[in-house]
Amino acid sequence: MQPFTKLKGLVAPLDRVNVDTDQIIPKQFLKRIERTGFGEFAFFDWRYLEDGVENPNFILNQPKYKSASIMVAGRNFGSGSSREHAPWALNEMGFRAIIAPSFADIFRNNCMQNGMVPVILTQEEVDTIMGKALQRTGYQVTVDLESQTVTDDDGFKAHFEVDPFRRNSLLKGLDDIGLTLEFEDEISAYESAHN
Repeated sequence: MQPFTKLKGLVAPLDRVNVDTDQIIPKQFLKRIERTGFGEFAFFDWRYLEDGVENPNFILNQPKYKSASIMVAGRNFGSGSSREHAPWALNEMGFRAIIAPSFADIFRNNCMQNGMVPVILTQEEVDTIMGKALQRTGYQVTVDLESQTVTDDDGFKAHFEVDPFRRNSLLKGLDDIGLTLEFEDEISAYESAHN
């Protein structure tokens, strides 16, 4: 897993509430067992027209948001089923951080397990970022996990909290397997002693 320390990136606004994992990655695309190959199907029902052409009315299809690495969204983002495919799909779209007033707990944990930072800010702070992202081309923020802040070049600054254990794992780029492998020498010594 890639470590996450600080990310300055273009912000893509998804001004919708209760975006669930079925909308993020619809069920018909869950046939793969790899963590890859889901990005092109993210937001499929919103992103594409019936003939498979990109829907020009879906905001994330607008050229000015194509290279975004940070998404700002409405409350209760990632609700619904617990599919880990949702953060996989968003990650493949290029997103490393999502800013919202609230997240579904399982989705939030799945994000952190996959190297993405779900940032909870107040509704007012989210509205500020959303407004700037909607009104300006090229609007960027910096998500700094070390200082747990979100800032922009206009002087905006907001603080967020991440569980210390999860924060440390993200900073080091360690998922559960990586954390276990930090004890590889002790595990090997135990196995050798009990062979």
